[in-house]
Amino acid sequence: MHRYGTVVILVVLLVVARSMSDVFLTERNLLNVLRQISGTGLMAVGMLFVILTRGIDLSVGSIAALGSVASAILVQQMAPGLAVVATLAIGGAFGLLSGLLVAYLRLPPFVTTLAVMTIARGAALIASGGQPIRMGEAGAFITRFGSGYALGMPQPVLLMLAVFVLAGLVLAFTRFGRMVKAIGSNAEAVRLSGIGVSRYVVSVYVISGVLAAAAGIISSSRTGIGSATVGVGAELDAIAAVVIGGASLMGGRGGAINTFIGVFVLGIIANLMNLASVPGYHQQVFMGVIIIGAMLLQYGSTFFRR
Repeated sequence: MHRYGTVVILVVLLVVARSMSDVFLTERNLLNVLRQISGTGLMAVGMLFVILTRGIDLSVGSIAALGSVASAILVQQMAPGLAVVATLAIGGAFGLLSGLLVAYLRLPPFVTTLAVMTIARGAALIASGGQPIRMGEAGAFITRFGSGYALGMPQPVLLMLAVFVLAGLVLAFTRFGRMVKAIGSNAEAVRLSGIGVSRYVVSVYVISGVLAAAAGIISSSRTGIGSATVGVGAELDAIAAVVIGGASLMGGRGGAINTFIGVFVLGIIANLMNLASVPGYHQQVFMGVIIIGAMLLQYGSTFFRR
């Protein structure tokens, strides 16, 4: 189940979804699901790298909010391409802050990223004055990306898929990917072999921050509005997707393909509840119960062996 549990969960959900709604498997609905999970998918990739090192990043939702606000402000002050790069740099800077505190000052990742989460959300609220910021004509380049299609698919979806493919290649075929997994499995052994563990740890938090800011840009590209309320609770969705995908919170185990399936599973659940007209508050309860069920399917065999 550790190896194939994620696929089993996906297949079961697809069968249930098909039996519940004739609309679910239509091209329009599936593309809608993929579009909706594109931001969460980017955050989940960053979270995967962090979790592989036995860390956690609770700041991704707030960095996404800051990315949404920053992109809406900066696009009115500079060229759209520069605004995007600057926004990603801001996300990377917050990731760098988390990474330095965790790697060099040995602060607990949970508490450290919780503090950075608060700082990033506060910065987003200050920059926006607590009000949505419209991009207007200056943001046409970004909004075209959010609503545009290429190769028959929404462009945010193509970006998400490209990031997942790149992450999979990095983890499977590069020294960086091998070191990230090795650090999660046994950081002390890696350190004793003469490899600088700290710089790898810093790097994964920077990656997480950059991808979280990219998720914020995607949000603002879809609505044409930068908002400090973007990404509330998104860190929990990203963590859930990674764990449903079979990654271990103790580090060292996890992959990009299974993480994508985990994100897709969450998207299917949300879509099914919308198609079934489940009230919003009830959806949160059902989502939590289903995630627990998925976790039991993934790790139940280990529990019962004990």
